[in-house]
Amino acid sequence: MTVLVDPPMWPRHDRLWAHLVSDESLSELHAFAERAGLPERSFDLDHYDIPDARYDELVGLGAVPVSAGDLIRRLRASGLRIPARDRGPHQH
Repeated sequence: MTVLVDPPMWPRHDRLWAHLVSDESLSELHAFAERAGLPERSFDLDHYDIPDARYDELVGLGAVPVSAGDLIRRLRASGLRIPARDRGPHQH
């Protein structure tokens, strides 16, 4: 069971964002997010969107830093990935 975070490199709302995922379960991911005080609105079906300012804090809390490619490969392998075609309109 591992919570993973990729580098903050995704631009939106004048800042960079990272993704926080679990390679085991959404329960693990939500529990980690709750301990970290992440707002529910930052959850997007299979990941949390994380502002760059919180990256180091989340790594300090135990999120494992990985490349964006490794994060998506591990999320897909876990069976938790929601494909873009199943996402609908972006809510953020």
